[in-house]
Amino acid sequence: MTEWILPKTPDSKLVDSLSQSINVNEVLASILVNRGVSSFESAKAFFRPDLEQLHDPFLMHDMDKAVERLTHAIANNEKILVYGDYDVDGTTSVALVFGFLSEIHSEIDFYIPNRYTEGYGLSKEGVDWAYEKEFGLIITLDCGIKANENIKKAKDYGIDVIVCDHHNPPENLPEAYAILDPKKKQCNYPYKELSGCGVGFKLLHAFCMQQGVEEAKLFEFIDLLAVSIAADIVPITGENRILTYHGLKKLAKSQHKIGLHSLIRSTGMEGTFTVSDVVFKIAPRINAAGRMEHAKTAVELLICCDPEEALNLSQKINGQNSSRREIDTGITEEILEQISSDEKLVHSKTTVLYNENWNKGVIGIAASRSIEKYYRPTIILTKSGDKATGSARSVEGFDIHSAIEKCADLLDQFGGHKYAAGMTLPIENIPLLQEKFEVVVSESLTEEHIRPKIQIDAEINLDHINYKFFNILKQMEPFGPGNMTPVFLSRNCYVKGHINVIKEKHLKFMAKQSGGSAGFQCLAFNMLSIMPEMEEHQHFDMAYTIEENNFRGERSLQLYVKDVKFNSSTQSE
Repeated sequence: MTEWILPKTPDSKLVDSLSQSINVNEVLASILVNRGVSSFESAKAFFRPDLEQLHDPFLMHDMDKAVERLTHAIANNEKILVYGDYDVDGTTSVALVFGFLSEIHSEIDFYIPNRYTEGYGLSKEGVDWAYEKEFGLIITLDCGIKANENIKKAKDYGIDVIVCDHHNPPENLPEAYAILDPKKKQCNYPYKELSGCGVGFKLLHAFCMQQGVEEAKLFEFIDLLAVSIAADIVPITGENRILTYHGLKKLAKSQHKIGLHSLIRSTGMEGTFTVSDVVFKIAPRINAAGRMEHAKTAVELLICCDPEEALNLSQKINGQNSSRREIDTGITEEILEQISSDEKLVHSKTTVLYNENWNKGVIGIAASRSIEKYYRPTIILTKSGDKATGSARSVEGFDIHSAIEKCADLLDQFGGHKYAAGMTLPIENIPLLQEKFEVVVSESLTEEHIRPKIQIDAEINLDHINYKFFNILKQMEPFGPGNMTPVFLSRNCYVKGHINVIKEKHLKFMAKQSGGSAGFQCLAFNMLSIMPEMEEHQHFDMAYTIEENNFRGERSLQLYVKDVKFNSSTQSE
């Protein structure tokens, strides 16, 4: 059963003071105080993020060296290779850095490794290609922090490497010319949660500052940065909040970026965009290119300047995304069947499964889908060449990267974040990994970790909800990790009228509250199982978010139900 975590009671003096200073009610003031916004000044910074608030990029360790090397390469007309990972963060990074530098430097190209033949990160093939094409400088984006061997190879070839990464660094750093990674021990950069694209952006920002290039030229690419931040699920706090806030505004006006605008049109979206729009509509399409064939298609689209070519590329990527959906649905069904049919797997603390026929490009998605059903740390593996490759996903509060690190003796390589990681290993080590990962995770996994949770931001009556309330909530965007969409709790609710079933799995109904007058249309996604109890007219407590429905020009507020808890002792009015 999902646990509801009620909000802590904030300092009443802070709430009262904030409520008066920014003219919001106490419910909204309490939510803000619990999110660290407790004064007029902090509220101003929160509600009106300003690009002037960005940190000096030269605070990042090695930034002076990186800018010096980039400046030297441009001044001497050296060939520069922009090298990025094949996911959204990597491809948007390449599109941003290549797109900006190509306007001032002609000797430049980009490279994305093939997920299936080269694998993650700076590859041997990529370094060899750079040598054959006589590149003097490689800039890695969203990768490189663990590429010790291949960076040494580049150095032996006489190629300098600037690493722009945001992953956890190893003890022994590669022999790169400069390493930009805010997570390095010796890096005192104030904000540690930049995306890979964000680190590349910082390099260019520093370059602009030193060379006197107008910052406005770089900020034209901030929409790509917003896509990377949203897609990579990094915290929407600090600098990321500022960059996402302005990047989403730029995204709504991306007509000057022919390729990106074509992709957006293909989703059917228009107007303003949210982080969720990027995560669920834009990012999967960009990702699909690398999952199904080659991610260079995504970069080609993002940097495209020809409308006809952009249309062709976006249609191709949409087709790849459709194929990806079919494949990941099939793999997920196989995973869930495999678990449910094995009593030992059902009761395990972890999921580690292998099938040589599963598609390498979608096993990460399948791992996430598996967690929706079996809420626990999960690794899904498939065959890649003569090795096994895997994607790991975690549950809230559990550091899966740390757990995998304790299994490093069984792996050829691994890397990632607290909640997502990747690895390769000998196929014969899979049973050993299954056994050891279960032991390692069991030592630190608690009941708290494996119980799904919903963080409640405030308990309110439905009568409190109106457009004034909602409009202030909207100003708290962009929402995402570190600043999630506020979740509300209303008690003693009941269904007024009929319950409609949508697509055989979603519910739509009108909810009212005992003693209240307001009624709101509710959507409960994938909650068909609660329908029998609702039809018995039982009262229930409801956790939900408030959204706006715009149907044929008619705007109305509706509630997206996250969970309900029934009170069988009461009947509806």
